[in-house]
Amino acid sequence: MHVHGPWPHSGLHQDRRPNSDRGPDRHRRRVPGRRQHPAPGRARTRIDHCCVHLGRGVARHGGRFWLLRRGGLRNRDRGHRAVGPQTAGGAFLPSQGASPRDRPTARRTSSVNNRSVAIVTDSTSDLPSQLARTRSITIVPLTLHFEGLSLLDGVDIRPSEFYRKLPNATTHPTTSQPAPGQFAEKYSELLANHDEVVSVHISEKLSGTYASAVQGAELTDAKRVHVVDSQLVSMSLGLLTLAASELAAKGASADAVVERISAMRDQVQTYFSVATLEFLRRGGRIGRASALLGSVLQVKPVLCIRDGLVTPLERVRTFDRALNRVIDLAREVDRGKGLCVVVGHADAEEDAERVARELEPVAETLMIQPLGPVVGAHAGPGVVGVGCYPADLLPLGIKTAASARARA
Repeated sequence: MHVHGPWPHSGLHQDRRPNSDRGPDRHRRRVPGRRQHPAPGRARTRIDHCCVHLGRGVARHGGRFWLLRRGGLRNRDRGHRAVGPQTAGGAFLPSQGASPRDRPTARRTSSVNNRSVAIVTDSTSDLPSQLARTRSITIVPLTLHFEGLSLLDGVDIRPSEFYRKLPNATTHPTTSQPAPGQFAEKYSELLANHDEVVSVHISEKLSGTYASAVQGAELTDAKRVHVVDSQLVSMSLGLLTLAASELAAKGASADAVVERISAMRDQVQTYFSVATLEFLRRGGRIGRASALLGSVLQVKPVLCIRDGLVTPLERVRTFDRALNRVIDLAREVDRGKGLCVVVGHADAEEDAERVARELEPVAETLMIQPLGPVVGAHAGPGVVGVGCYPADLLPLGIKTAASARARA
């Protein structure tokens, strides 16, 4: 009988239990219309307009049940309310003692928040905040010390505000990595809802952020938190982090994510040019690029990241030619199936858009993003560069420039 059907008329319930279970009155014949007395110790079984008999097959572990209008399900044989969870619609679910075959199976829904691996990076990845949220990437900000204030990168100060104030700054801005406790706090929050964490960070040779993240993992659970030195920065670090997020979203384990992105990082290329090397020199991040300082006023350098350090590639006469060379170098990375490309800039949006237009025909993934205040403090204004890798390694399917403007 359907539980939502019309209520039945009053009448006696025909007990169909085997005779051996019916007690001393099992030989008595029930006469229609005649009042029958129950056997000793047994309650009268009757249906009226307040209940519907659901049948003996409703639950294998609780006897037969009645659906009462006001009382829910009641065990007719035992005289107490049924034990076990009920759904919002009132349907009875078997108790915990039921066999797995009898228990209803809950449908598993795919949710980014329920992934077994969480992805973390730092603010030098320069990922747009909206894109990071969409891809469930947690960003731990570095600190910018600027004009007497300590500001969280991308939180307390945005790129557009920083580059507007930089020309009039009385002192050169400095930066510092997050404390281990900041990483430990984030890791603890994520481990409450994830099995493991993969944390991908700026090159250890350019910042103390990686070492701080390792200490944070040790304060939390070093076996469940995997910290990766990307040997990259900015656009390229953002690309590698997006690749890690893509792998985690597809269900890869933490070990598989670490192994895959560690193999990819040597194929992620970074090419850029700066209007001046002065900011790299001041910040102490110039590495072997110091060989170019003697001619900085006459030439524009084309730089790259090699072995985790800023390294000079070439020198050209004008900034326009330097950008052309950056475009050519990026195209050489293509292996015939397109590129995953991020174009970054420090207050040079028009130049960045020009580079993006040139690379769009070969780009499987293409984004334009401003360099954040921490990276901009060391690279200086006017920087334009690309981070890219062959799309056949791991396509990301992202093509947007609007998200980058939103971050600014």
